[in-house]
Amino acid sequence: MSNKMKLAIISLAIAMASGCSVMRGQQSASSYVDDASITTKVKSAFASDERVAATSINVETMKGTVQLSGFAKSQAEKDRAAEIARKTEGVVSVKNDIVVRP
Repeated sequence: MSNKMKLAIISLAIAMASGCSVMRGQQSASSYVDDASITTKVKSAFASDERVAATSINVETMKGTVQLSGFAKSQAEKDRAAEIARKTEGVVSVKNDIVVRP
C-alpha cells in the first residue's frame, strides 16, 4: 500500500473519530482533536521513514503525551520511532513501550 493511501486512510479514521463524543476521561473535545492531529502527524512521519515499520507500531496521544507500543526489529528502529515522535509539533513527551523483537 502506498504512503499516500496509508495517509488517506489514517486521516479519514481521525476525521471520523473526532466527530464522536469524547470518552477519554476529562479531556475536552478540542484537546481530543489536537491529540488526534498529533497522532496523525506521528503516524504519517513513520510511514515516510524507511527505518520505521509504521504498521508494527501503535501511536496514542493523550494531552500531548505520545505513547508508542508494538514491535520493532531492532533497538535502532525503536529509538528512531521515539525520535520522530519527539520532533513532531505539539508533542509534550513520549512514552516508548515498543518491544524489540528481531
